[in-house]
Amino acid sequence: MAENIRFYFDPLCPWCYQTSRWARRLDELGVVDVEWRVFSLAIVNDGDEGRAAADTGSAPSLRTAIAVRNAHGNAALGAFYKALSDARHQRGLPLEDHLVIEESLRDASVEPALLRQALADPSTWEAVQREHDEAVAAYKVFGVPTIVLDGGDGPQMFGPIISDIPDDEGSVELWQHFVWMARNRNVAEMKRDRLPLDLESIRLWRREQQRDQGKQAQSAA
Repeated sequence: MAENIRFYFDPLCPWCYQTSRWARRLDELGVVDVEWRVFSLAIVNDGDEGRAAADTGSAPSLRTAIAVRNAHGNAALGAFYKALSDARHQRGLPLEDHLVIEESLRDASVEPALLRQALADPSTWEAVQREHDEAVAAYKVFGVPTIVLDGGDGPQMFGPIISDIPDDEGSVELWQHFVWMARNRNVAEMKRDRLPLDLESIRLWRREQQRDQGKQAQSAA
């Protein structure tokens, strides 16, 4: 029997994207049944400024995610997150571009007008913040990916952080180990250096970093 889990995501995060691909495969294999939940890294990183940024960064896509779930349910939300994060992390497209969001809605087989409706409705940003705050209060979520077991009633754990998606056997084995650690309250954290991610969003970020460093060097000269 599949285990019901909550999966908190922000489409901005490439590590969360990789973990979501693993979780989707587990869902396809009948190991888990994923309930998708939104989380804002802008609020975590920028506090009040992040809360005020309702129309920049990943906020438009998170607000659209709320509208998709309200209109079509959890499965449609998952399909939208997949389409949008594929666009961002596989093709390097800008997350805040309305055309990219609309195309992702089409790829998820939902109406692209949901973006316009979401941004015209202040309650969608209120819903994002409420879901984010509930995750922090109930589960002490501090980042993504975070998985909550037992349909939201069980223990939670950040991660797993993976660079490559295992094969089916490895995916199930990783899930079994993850669940064991999540249910063992004596285990709080294990960490080591991350392997590089082979994603276009990472290559784009590195180019942007190099460009910014070049500009700073020119300014200092």
